[in-house]
Amino acid sequence: MRKIVCMILCTSFILFACSTASEDVLKNEKIEKISIANWSKLITEQTNLLVDEEKGFFSKKGLEVEIVPGNGGGDAIKNILSGNADIAFTDPGSLFFALDQGEKLKVIYNIYPQNVFNIVSLKENNLTRPEDLKGKTVGVYSLSSGTRQNLLIALHQAGLTENDVKIVETGLLNFAPLIQGQVDATAATDTGLYTGQQKGLGEVDVIEVKEYLNMPSDVFVVTEKYYKENEALLKAFLRSYKESAEWMIENPDEAAELAAEYAIDGQNTAMNLEIIKLRNKSSIYKADDYRLGEVDPVILQDAADTYFELGLIKKKLDMNEVINDLLYEERES
Repeated sequence: MRKIVCMILCTSFILFACSTASEDVLKNEKIEKISIANWSKLITEQTNLLVDEEKGFFSKKGLEVEIVPGNGGGDAIKNILSGNADIAFTDPGSLFFALDQGEKLKVIYNIYPQNVFNIVSLKENNLTRPEDLKGKTVGVYSLSSGTRQNLLIALHQAGLTENDVKIVETGLLNFAPLIQGQVDATAATDTGLYTGQQKGLGEVDVIEVKEYLNMPSDVFVVTEKYYKENEALLKAFLRSYKESAEWMIENPDEAAELAAEYAIDGQNTAMNLEIIKLRNKSSIYKADDYRLGEVDPVILQDAADTYFELGLIKKKLDMNEVINDLLYEERES
């Protein structure tokens, strides 16, 4: 098992000698460094980002990718605004909050088109609808995470606000407090729920937030300044990321094996496989059309409008000014 450290280079100093005949390779033929501000530590569902030492998705394009672990989508945004990273792996809610504060950002890739967030409670608590959460204690990964924001969406659908519940930060592995009775419910993701069930969670009720707002779970975001100065580099990165995502969809068993070596939570290969299958499903835009990375402006605008209508943000956002789907022409060709 390779030791996972706080900042991990997805690539080594390997560089394929490449010709200008390949559109995927940066023309200058030198190693280009790019850093990803992650919303979490390096976990199994992100295996395609972690295995470049083995697979060379990025290094063969002349890219050296560094991953900066974080604690929620808000942290990822903060890291690109502060210059600690180049690209944020973040959720739309964190994006909307930053735009609402006047930050100049661009959405360049739709990582997970499907909303994977949910609110989970033990069966005996009988919390089956958002309105049942009133007066209850609900756990979230962190106050800057997508779990909190999606909890707020569900609450607003029931005419509630966060003042109607007690929100508690429980960390990424937040099902232990639920099992121990420290919280009445917990906001999580589909993969988080699966992991909790494997650790003895028992019978649960699940409120799926996609039933109220099916917006993307995560997107790649950059600052407007970085976008203008590094468009070619970003395209090269996104082509490589798309290739890595396609590999994980087509080779889930291999990905599960490699996760045991590279992911901080990857000790159980069988669990890795189920988590990877769930995340692969959320990566696909439509069941009959992968269209990996496609940023649907209508859906993202609907999400931004919902945040505004529910009072989660103060300004009405125009997502056409924010979206720059860098691989659009390549998908359409």
